[in-house]
Amino acid sequence: MSEVEPIMFRPGKKGTSTTRSSSPSASRNSASGRHLPAQNQQPPSVCFDRLELNQILTVYGRKVAKGDWRDYAMDFGMDRAVFSVFRKACECPIYRIEKSPRLARKQGAYAVVSAHGLILKRGNDLRRVLDVLDKTLKLVEH
Repeated sequence: MSEVEPIMFRPGKKGTSTTRSSSPSASRNSASGRHLPAQNQQPPSVCFDRLELNQILTVYGRKVAKGDWRDYAMDFGMDRAVFSVFRKACECPIYRIEKSPRLARKQGAYAVVSAHGLILKRGNDLRRVLDVLDKTLKLVEH
């Protein structure tokens, strides 16, 4: 199984290229499979990869189509990534979808948190965690 490349939103410096250099030291580091950060570069932050973002945006698109949600925001920190959902852009988020890799072995890397800070669902499978947002009412007959 191939590793999915994470999506990073970082502003670049003007006039810099995103291609790898062809210096001997760069080829030696890339051949060993290690990526050494530059001295002035920040350590990598936690972010959503393409598959995770696709699953989140699928749920988000359904809720926007219903008229329940209107806006979103993403935040990438050192210890977690957060996808916040808003009913209106000027309000606080009604839900936060969080990814915390350091909790993967304990409670699960993904969590859906309500506006009041209540964890609605937590786990290692993002699709099952997002199911808490798609709950539909069922008719119960006696």
